[in-house]
Amino acid sequence: MELRSNQTMTALYCRLSQEDELAGESNSIHNQKQILQEYADRNGFQNPRFFVDVGYSGVTFDRPAYLEMMAEVEAGQVSTIIVKDHSRLGRNRLVVGILLEETFAQYHVRYIAVNDGVDTINGIDDSIAVRDLFNEWHARDTSKKVKAVIMAAARRGERIGTSAPYGYKKDEGNPRHLVPNEETAPVVARIFELCAGGLGPDKIARILTQEQILTPTAYAYRTRGVRHSALNLDRPYAWSGSTVAGILEHEEYIGNTINCRTYTPSFKNKKSLLNPPDKILRFEGTHEPLIDLDTWEIVQRVRRGKRRPTKMGQQDMLSGLVYCTDCGSRHYLCRCGSWDENQYTFVCGRYHNHKADCTPHTIKAAALRQIDCTQRDPAGICRGEGALG
Repeated sequence: MELRSNQTMTALYCRLSQEDELAGESNSIHNQKQILQEYADRNGFQNPRFFVDVGYSGVTFDRPAYLEMMAEVEAGQVSTIIVKDHSRLGRNRLVVGILLEETFAQYHVRYIAVNDGVDTINGIDDSIAVRDLFNEWHARDTSKKVKAVIMAAARRGERIGTSAPYGYKKDEGNPRHLVPNEETAPVVARIFELCAGGLGPDKIARILTQEQILTPTAYAYRTRGVRHSALNLDRPYAWSGSTVAGILEHEEYIGNTINCRTYTPSFKNKKSLLNPPDKILRFEGTHEPLIDLDTWEIVQRVRRGKRRPTKMGQQDMLSGLVYCTDCGSRHYLCRCGSWDENQYTFVCGRYHNHKADCTPHTIKAAALRQIDCTQRDPAGICRGEGALG
């Protein structure tokens, strides 16, 4: 292989997955560094620089240190990449094959796997393809075993999430059990109260931002050092409507454990997809709730209805929940600047737009709030006597 003289860096790449940590000291980062440094010194490789990924599977190549190293490769700053053994580079035979056959050759990078005797300056032996296949099989077999253990715990009703939902923390005596977080549980309760009072996620997000309450990702980083892809350290109080909406949809806040919301389609593809409802496992009363059931049901009914503010930017707590008993269409809130709250009125939407299709049903918003709704349809909508005028 022809080497370019202006390449000056020797990249010493180390990778340790969670499964490798269980295997013992042989694959530890300390041991990998020691082997690579000694090899580089013994063979006269100049300007060595370590690139280290900890906690990353070999089947994914979305690893910070690996991406940083490849950026240096593409910039022409790397002459040689050295790894302890070939599986440290990766366990996806298709990607590794492209790296060896195309990418490294394109950028004139020499690749060495110390313990496997691989050195591309001597050419690429056919046995490397076989080795890549076995490395991938190992990753697939490990993935199956880990998934089987996780699914067994999920079916027993044990929480399988790696972190506690915002508002909770892990029980020190039992990490699989949730207990309220005294700092964030009141924030969750307030979010539900605001929504039940008629505010949408975007409005709630603006209130939390104005009050400078740390976002869930910023809180996790400041208290536990946990980084999330959505973390923005420059805007630690910038709540979004989607974050609020996500909190409002989680049953954990009424004391339930929900397992298997998502799945990964392949051990090579770590992107999560939503499971169909029949695949989701639900266990009730597994931990202390933060929200009472009545508030939860009110919020879910509110969230199911499309809620739009009036032209004056106002939104009533019952918006999206009032329906006509004759035609079944949704009632809309009518108000104007000269009215007081006792004059706010819900009007049948179908009659308002097409008067021939229904009759002029209306009801005062204040009167509607006083109705004792003891009759509800399967969707949870009030159909009680006198509910609509």
